[in-house]
Amino acid sequence: MGATALLAACGGGDDAEPAGSATGGSEKPRKGGTLRVGALGRPGAITRDPHGSQANESDYLIISLVYDTLTVPGAKPNTEPRLAAGWQPSADLKTWKFKIAPGAKFHDGSPVTAKDVVFSLKRLRATPSGASRLPGIQAKNITAEGTDTVVLVSDYANAELPLLTRLTTFVVPDGTTDKDIAKAPGTGPFKLDWFRSGNARLVRNDDWYGDEVHLDAIEVKIFESPQAMANALLAGQIDLASNVGAVAARTAKARTDVQTVRRPNDMAMPIVMRTADGPFADPKVREALRLAVDRKAMVDQVLSGYGTVANDILGTGDPAYDKGVPQRTRDLAQAKKLLKEAGFDTSRTYELLTTEDISGLAESATLFATQVREAGVKVKVVKQESAVFWDRTWLKGDLYTSYWGTNDSVVFFASKTMVSESGQNEAGWKSKEFDAAYQKAIGTADAARRTQLLKQLQQIEYDSSGYLLWGMADGIDLAGAKVRGLPTLPGYGRVQLEGAWLAS
Repeated sequence: MGATALLAACGGGDDAEPAGSATGGSEKPRKGGTLRVGALGRPGAITRDPHGSQANESDYLIISLVYDTLTVPGAKPNTEPRLAAGWQPSADLKTWKFKIAPGAKFHDGSPVTAKDVVFSLKRLRATPSGASRLPGIQAKNITAEGTDTVVLVSDYANAELPLLTRLTTFVVPDGTTDKDIAKAPGTGPFKLDWFRSGNARLVRNDDWYGDEVHLDAIEVKIFESPQAMANALLAGQIDLASNVGAVAARTAKARTDVQTVRRPNDMAMPIVMRTADGPFADPKVREALRLAVDRKAMVDQVLSGYGTVANDILGTGDPAYDKGVPQRTRDLAQAKKLLKEAGFDTSRTYELLTTEDISGLAESATLFATQVREAGVKVKVVKQESAVFWDRTWLKGDLYTSYWGTNDSVVFFASKTMVSESGQNEAGWKSKEFDAAYQKAIGTADAARRTQLLKQLQQIEYDSSGYLLWGMADGIDLAGAKVRGLPTLPGYGRVQLEGAWLAS
């Protein structure tokens, strides 16, 4: 999942002080050692398929270190080469050619070819959410040109296609069967040594085509709760607690032997209202719920202040994010008025479905239910196990929480979750106006003009989508005193641990 602002503070014991200790400062990287990493996940939601839906952060971490994607999140620009060393579009922005990185090999020593990439992208395209992972790219239009070039032909002009090949375009050998996918060799900086019930040991791939990898190994341990993971870090049982949340940050604040890594504006935690049908299909009802929320109170109480107020537009870390859209604030009188005009049944109790997959998610649902009660809307929070939630509720529910650990692109969210063709259209939202605005924006080569068009796209989302995005959570990692070289990017950028190392 989707999963991905800047790492703002990185110091020992005080997240308010910007420092360079977690990224190594002027120290020279040391080779060797094993980094023990804790990541959230539940045994019932484990997947070994790199093209499947990774509900567990532990799974995504492991898969991202074993397999490479064509491109990865960057800072400036926000898309950088990985398995694809470079790319070139046609004049009409419909045909893109990706050149495979020289020297790229699978862990079994065989070279990566264009056939392998074509096979992998077609396999990804065939998944239930494949259309949104490769928007506008039909399987028949994914082809090889020679041994080192992959050609993607889009149904429409798309200036942002390289950005959309980040995160999930993992490559496996041509012909890998579903039966053998869990054992398929990757191309990444680490090789899988063993895997047991969500826990894994990865060892350095000395033949990796990328930059030097310093660690001998990374051991990943799965935790079902942020608090358990934080306790393990404080007890010295792990070296890094990934995305552990605000409560753990408060707990560790007084510890001088613990680094608190804070990534502002890191994770979107929206409430999703189904627009296609059901009790929230009326735009007036959705607007009423947005006006019934006290956003600052949500940030203060759910995130303990480790976050910022949001404005119902996803992609707040994008340079093209429109800060000029008026900030919604609480207006209970107007909320009640809109509910009455819509004929909304305030005698009913509506279920809000949530999980405890990440810190603060269930708490946000509980506080939301308390707040909207003041507008006359009765909401009952129902917590579901992770596997049940992703199978029965996600993409189907009338009212539920969601979360995305990626945040640097308005286009990413538009393509994955809001255009009509999206396989991950969480609210079932279909808007011809939005679809047309999206295609016009991504089909514009001039960056300045594209930014203006993206503002129009955001205005439509703000006015009528199925999202109530009340706030953005800061990403919080806790690290031991010896950990260096941690990723400097938010969201799914945090899983790029190939540059990490341990001081002596």
